[in-house]
Amino acid sequence: MLRWVALVLVILLIALQVRLWTGQGGLRDVWRLQQRVAEQKAENERLKKRNETLSAEVEDLKHGEEAVEERARSELGLLKPGETFYQVVEPDGAVKNDDANVHGH
Repeated sequence: MLRWVALVLVILLIALQVRLWTGQGGLRDVWRLQQRVAEQKAENERLKKRNETLSAEVEDLKHGEEAVEERARSELGLLKPGETFYQVVEPDGAVKNDDANVHGH
């Protein structure tokens, strides 16, 4: 009789172990979930970096308008409505002196 009880207990132990390792909510599922969590964390990190890059681009675009306006004023001589343009012309001698300094004469 004791043998039968021991045999039944061993069979029950084996059945529980099989269920633990292969059943729903078992260790295999836990390992799969851990792998999926690791993959999701990697994806989140990639998306976080992408968002930071996009955020920096948005900031550049917001503040870039001022840079574009400054460039249009200095390089193209453009004005806003209502502004007056004044051009200062240097005498010929001043230009020649600047030219001499640039060329090292």
